[in-house]
Amino acid sequence: MAFEASFLLWIQENLRCSFLSSILVPYTMLGNFGQIWIAFIIFLFIFPKTRKAGLLTLIAFFASWLLNEYGLKLLVNRTRPFLQISELTSLVPAPYGSSFPSGHSATSFACALAILLTTNKKIGIPALCLSFVMAFSRLYVGVHYPTDVLAGIAFGSLIGFLVVFIAKKVPAKKQKENKNDKNESPENP
Repeated sequence: MAFEASFLLWIQENLRCSFLSSILVPYTMLGNFGQIWIAFIIFLFIFPKTRKAGLLTLIAFFASWLLNEYGLKLLVNRTRPFLQISELTSLVPAPYGSSFPSGHSATSFACALAILLTTNKKIGIPALCLSFVMAFSRLYVGVHYPTDVLAGIAFGSLIGFLVVFIAKKVPAKKQKENKNDKNESPENP
C-alpha cells in the first residue's frame, strides 16, 4: 500500500501537467459508461465483415462490466486512493463504487482483446493502445491504485479471451455434431 501511494504521488508530482491533463481527463471520462467502447462497437457493426467482432466485443463489454461491478467490486470493496492518501488530488469527480478492480481498465481490455482476436491488426492494435491509455489515465487522475488497474487489465483480458474462445468453440462443436448426424443417418451406410 505504501508503494502504491508513493507511485500515485510520484505521478501527481512529476507527470501531471496542463497538456497531459487536457488529454487524459476528458479521455478517462469517455470510459464512464463505456462510451468509447460503445462507439467502437457501433463502428464494428457498420461493416458486414466486422459485425461478428462487434457482437463479441459487445458481449465482452457487458460480461466484464457486470462481473466487475456486481461481483468483484462488491466482494473487495476497496476505498478509492484519493480518499485515503491526503496529499493525492483526484482530477475527476468522485467515481461511483469501490476501487478494486478498475472497471475502466477491465472493460477496456475485455473489448480491446475481443477486437484484437476477431479483427485485423489495423483495428486491433489501436484498440489495445487505447485500452493501455485508459488504464494509465485512471492512475493519472488519481482514482485507482496500481493494483486496481493491473487487476482490471488481467480480469478484462481474461473476459475478452474467454468470450472469443467460447464463440470459436461453439460453431466448431455444432459442425462436428452436424457431421456426426450425417454419418449416422440411414441414407449414409
